[in-house]
Amino acid sequence: MISFLLCLAILIGGYFVYGKIVDNTFGPDDRETPAVRINDGVDYVVMPQWKLFLVQLLNIAGLGPIFGALQGALWGPVVFLWITFGTIFAGGVHDYFSGMMSERNDGGSIAEITGKYLGPVMQNVMRVFSVVLLIMVGTVFAVGPAGLIVTLCKNSGMSGVLTTTLFWLVIILVYYFIATFISIDAVIGKIYPIFGICLIIMAVGVIFGIFTNPAYTIPEIWEHFGSMHPSGTPIWSFMFITVACGAISGFHSTQSPLMARCMKSEKQGHFVFYGAMVCEGIIALIWAAAGCSLYEITGGLNTGLAAALAEGQSAAIYDVCSKTMGGVGIALAMIGVVVCPITSGDTAFRSARLTLADWFKIDQDSYANRLKLCIPVLGVGAFLGIGNALGFINYTVIWRYFSWTNQTLAMIVLWAASMYLFQEKKNYWITAVPATFMSAVSSTYFVLAPECLGGLLNSKTAEGATIYNTAVAYPFGVIFAIAMLAIFLHATKKNTQKKAA
Repeated sequence: MISFLLCLAILIGGYFVYGKIVDNTFGPDDRETPAVRINDGVDYVVMPQWKLFLVQLLNIAGLGPIFGALQGALWGPVVFLWITFGTIFAGGVHDYFSGMMSERNDGGSIAEITGKYLGPVMQNVMRVFSVVLLIMVGTVFAVGPAGLIVTLCKNSGMSGVLTTTLFWLVIILVYYFIATFISIDAVIGKIYPIFGICLIIMAVGVIFGIFTNPAYTIPEIWEHFGSMHPSGTPIWSFMFITVACGAISGFHSTQSPLMARCMKSEKQGHFVFYGAMVCEGIIALIWAAAGCSLYEITGGLNTGLAAALAEGQSAAIYDVCSKTMGGVGIALAMIGVVVCPITSGDTAFRSARLTLADWFKIDQDSYANRLKLCIPVLGVGAFLGIGNALGFINYTVIWRYFSWTNQTLAMIVLWAASMYLFQEKKNYWITAVPATFMSAVSSTYFVLAPECLGGLLNSKTAEGATIYNTAVAYPFGVIFAIAMLAIFLHATKKNTQKKAA
């Protein structure tokens, strides 16, 4: 288990070392924050630092670092490297700057912030991207918990309406409407920190269960340095897209402004934004370790985990909690993996409301204005969620589209942060390097994935297995990333010449 412990130590050390470098590069000061200056009692409300951290963790985590990490574990312990270094050099940086840039711009949504630094065209792209992503996240985080509740009910011997996904989905969506509509401090600020603690306790319980059971051994990276995926899916760039929230996630940039509107001091940013991402990385590392160690390996491939995930992601999480913690784990699964994603889903819909409000300049002080946005946002989410529950829309497809949209959004936010740092005459390479990397990831996936261009470019074997057209996708990803970096550097040079003139 040396690989796991080393990665865990690097993650923790990354918070104190690289996280501080990022914080010092931004340079927080004692200026008055939006929470103090604008305080409206609805979205701008001062909250203590410990509460900001736990709410931010819950907002960005949910099922993301659990589902993504379990699916990422199909490639084997090599996924530990992406979770560890992705969190430190990409995810933490992304979350910190998305939160702090929002804080410096009156708590504006990420689409408005991006538009300020990348121009009006990108602003409109981000507005559409953000709203689509947030509604998909809200839907994913409604369908997932509903499925797990059904699993728990069936395993408890229940029958009838309580074992139907549609019933629980409707209840969750009704709650989402209420939580999206009311003040952030009415529910989110009061009870979410408790659930944030539950998410951490559940992860600790899983790893403790692995460590104390001699039947489970976390494999070492150097013994399995390569793909263990049973379907032969390439590591690049599928693993980097699949893990998503456990390493870097554009969804987080839509959540960070929620807490940027509630900070009393800029100096809380390192702990609240970078710290919450590192904590999520640790949670993802633990669940990836569970996926690698609890299931049978056949011929060097993770066939046991693939079979568990084939039963449904909710069933796989239930299985992990049951194997590592027994009855206590099942109780924690109900709290941690049902409630926690619900708390990310409602803040996703809340962020969608605020993004639309910023876009169309609709003041959110009045109930009527909030209803104008809550009804269509939740309406689309209900259409997608109920469509899935009735079998018309495939949940896996929604998740894949979410994953690609998610990482592409992260790429755009990192480029916006790079331009912000350039304008502030600060070291923009700490964001430009991960932005370039994510440009390669997103563009490669777009060419390879069956739901994108891969449907046209890939081929099939006689047995039906997919042959991925990496000969086209890999060079395209590299060229696209280089082109994005060149465009950025050209823009900085042009900007410098304009100022000199």
